[in-house]
Amino acid sequence: MTLNCNGKILDLHTKKIMGIINLSQDSFYDGGKYDSIDKVNARITNLVSNGAEIIDIGAASSKPGSKLIDSKKELDIESDYIIELSNNFRNIHLSIDTYNSGVAEFALSKGFSIVNDISAGRYDSNIFNVVKDYNSGYILMHMLGDPENMQENPEYDNVVKSIQIFLKTKIQKLQELGFDNIIIDPGFGFGKSIDDNFKILKELESFQTLNRPIIVGLSRKSMIYKTLKITPEESLNGTTALNILALERGANILRVHDAKEALQCICLLYTSDAADERSSVDLGGRRI
Repeated sequence: MTLNCNGKILDLHTKKIMGIINLSQDSFYDGGKYDSIDKVNARITNLVSNGAEIIDIGAASSKPGSKLIDSKKELDIESDYIIELSNNFRNIHLSIDTYNSGVAEFALSKGFSIVNDISAGRYDSNIFNVVKDYNSGYILMHMLGDPENMQENPEYDNVVKSIQIFLKTKIQKLQELGFDNIIIDPGFGFGKSIDDNFKILKELESFQTLNRPIIVGLSRKSMIYKTLKITPEESLNGTTALNILALERGANILRVHDAKEALQCICLLYTSDAADERSSVDLGGRRI
């Protein structure tokens, strides 16, 4: 539960919050809001002050219907951000949300410590060699299809077993390369129906059999706002409810837009689990 990620220790004995920074103009929730380094610096400062210990930065939209972008185009968007943020935020974990090995290598060379790859190496197999060379953290995510078509009637015989088999196979491949700094992500919303997503959440604890830390990305997703018939902007309360369930069922990291509310979930859960020791609940020094 402790990973050395490109020289930075990630201790997952306590629950962690990953704050989301979308540089893409086309993100489903906050696209175009963070279109300058000043805005991104301010946003990260806010996320960290509210409990985020990991910041995930990406320039490629992965919302349903979006197209893939190549490494050059992605770096054109975010290389300046990578350099600036590496200098400004040395005491937290910076994660690069990319499926392009060239982008991953550039970010890791500047001090980023984690690679978050929605494709699990499918789009650029060299990304496995890059994370191995830098001994970074690597988020291995399941996705059925591609962002452009993944929500066009996805079907499984058994969605949970299918994801587990996929992740196990990829873990074995990475281990054969001599790499083991793996965090697993079942990929809520990536080639899954709403029913599939709720089944994964219900059985999330079963992913602990893979013996890897689990990250979940439920924040303001369609399984919330379509179920409740609201908008992503109105989905914070639903996100909080599902994050609590995910934590109870074994999630180690919450990937969120709203760090303060996620930290409150963690605080309440820890307090509930240690009701007779409320004055000494260990949250790694964090408080709300």
